[in-house]
Amino acid sequence: MTDLIVMKTSGRKAPKVDVGAPDPAKLIKGKYKTKTWNHFVGEDDRLFCGIWESTPGKVPVDYVEWEFCHFIEGEAILTNDKGKKWKLKKGDGFIIPAGFKGTWETVKKVRKHYVILTPNKA
Repeated sequence: MTDLIVMKTSGRKAPKVDVGAPDPAKLIKGKYKTKTWNHFVGEDDRLFCGIWESTPGKVPVDYVEWEFCHFIEGEAILTNDKGKKWKLKKGDGFIIPAGFKGTWETVKKVRKHYVILTPNKA
């Protein structure tokens, strides 16, 4: 029998938090500190699921992976390399396809569920 994986950020069953920040040379604005609680790794270490959050700030992004996101709280603006913008907020779910390049700007502290699928290993 397989158990469910319940995603939490605190309590005895919560995973250790991974605290991060971008390379200062790549930070466009703000402080952009991140926290990640990765709850699951599968599919030959290609699939990752958990909870992620960031403080306000703007960074460049270049996705080689596919990602599904669902905002639990906050607001962000994703802008592709052609200048098209998406304003996302609490309750929004969206997919970032592999190959997306542009910027991620957290406007109000974001907390999201994520599912990431990385490319096949060659």
